[in-house]
Amino acid sequence: MIKYTIREELFRMQDKDYRDFQAKLIPGKDPENMIGVRTPGLRKYAKQLVNAEDISSFLTDLPHLYFDEDQLHAFIISEIKDYDRCVYEVNRFLTFIDNWATCDQLSPKVFKKHRGELIEQIKAWIGSDLTYTKRFGIGMLMQHFLDEDYDPAFPEMIAQIRSDEYYVNMMIAWYFATALAKQYSSVIPFVENRRLDVWTHNKTIQKAVESYRITSEQKEYLKSLKIKQKGSM
Repeated sequence: MIKYTIREELFRMQDKDYRDFQAKLIPGKDPENMIGVRTPGLRKYAKQLVNAEDISSFLTDLPHLYFDEDQLHAFIISEIKDYDRCVYEVNRFLTFIDNWATCDQLSPKVFKKHRGELIEQIKAWIGSDLTYTKRFGIGMLMQHFLDEDYDPAFPEMIAQIRSDEYYVNMMIAWYFATALAKQYSSVIPFVENRRLDVWTHNKTIQKAVESYRITSEQKEYLKSLKIKQKGSM
């Protein structure tokens, strides 16, 4: 079966020091289920595999045993050129994603050519109860709809999300920090009017202030909008 061929190749590319480093960055992942393959190697291998005749047997063999197999899976999907097939594979895979790294590596190239259809998919992903499906949806809105296809309704949609999940709230902050860099005049009212929960509000400001795309004047103003919490100095 192709999954065993793939696993053998992944172990051939293993870097144990890199595995140990990765394990520290991804909470909840057992190092025993991590091989330690560097991202460039996975990307290159995914491009070789995407058109393999039997690749569907790997894509349907879920859940995978190793984190690196999940990463490879994300990169393979990202290379699929047919939009409908890509969305199908994304939706099947999303329910098995259990960490921020795999979620954020899933970035299909074909999406940029199908934004009209994509926005409805994004709304569905954002409405999911699954942490990493919701995070993925926010990430796709950030990636594809903050430039020429921007609509003020989109940050409004994100501002309405309330979650107890750290990895969802962190992505919301990342979205708004990026939106401030690209659509400042449209997005700054969300900060001024405190439309986000306190933690996400302050994290948005922190990430925006760290951005080189935000002017010095804008950074100083954003700092003045930080919400002081009880017990903070």
